[in-house]
Amino acid sequence: MSSARRFILAVIAAFSLPAISVAQTPAATAAATAAPTVAPTVAPATVTAVPVAPSTAPAATTPTADEGYVIGPEDVIEVSVLGQPEFRTQARVETDGSIALPFLGKQQVNGQTPLSLAAAVSSRLKAGGYYTNPVATVTVVSFASRYVIVLGEVAQPGLQPVNRSYRVSEIIARAGGLKPSGAPHVILRRVNGQELKLDFKKLAVGSESDDPVVYPGDKLFVPEAETFFIYGQVNAPGTFVMQEQMTVRKALARAGGLTPLGSDKRVQVYRNGQPAKVSLESPVGPGDVIVVGERIF
Repeated sequence: MSSARRFILAVIAAFSLPAISVAQTPAATAAATAAPTVAPTVAPATVTAVPVAPSTAPAATTPTADEGYVIGPEDVIEVSVLGQPEFRTQARVETDGSIALPFLGKQQVNGQTPLSLAAAVSSRLKAGGYYTNPVATVTVVSFASRYVIVLGEVAQPGLQPVNRSYRVSEIIARAGGLKPSGAPHVILRRVNGQELKLDFKKLAVGSESDDPVVYPGDKLFVPEAETFFIYGQVNAPGTFVMQEQMTVRKALARAGGLTPLGSDKRVQVYRNGQPAKVSLESPVGPGDVIVVGERIF
């Protein structure tokens, strides 16, 4: 190849390079635009646990049998650690809801159940290095903070502790049952002021809705039964408790029946101090006075 020819080819090649570069630039840009964006790979970060503030939502007020007794002021509890007699402590919960424990000092226990408190004591003893694997137990020795008040015509009126979920019938049974002078119904007054009149027979044989659960602070009152009076020519005069569908005839039978001198034709009923016109099938009202006169021979 001649020198002139080589020179011409070199000049042509030199002028062609910029054109090729310019021609490729738009294509490269389009390819870069069309290509999917790949997110860079990031190593997983280390997550640090952050304490969560306790919820301010109101706690449920309906206790269940699984919750257990909730510890409160004036309760006497015993806290011990399995195999560690030096830790065993029996103390009354202070009015501020706290007790003093060995090693741990003053601890807030108000609102905790024995199970939750035992778990908390075990955790704190282990965290403090006092024991390797402590097993704490909590026993309520004396129930004083959570109770139902039982008043009226029951064998043992007073305070009945509620160390679990109880129904009205159970509380009445723990109070010794109704006296013979008790009315056939029970008044349940809730802490919020709601008042329920409960039929005693339904408490025994009715459904669960007829025998509601009681809560700490509730009051149960068994009023004295309404009565009527009967005297005169009957075998057992006296005062008697009103019963359902009590008639004059049933009242005479309740009083032992008529004496040989008595006459069912001479039965007089006084209501509110005034004589009332009644028959043997008339209903007896509370406070009625029934007088049976002698027969006329």
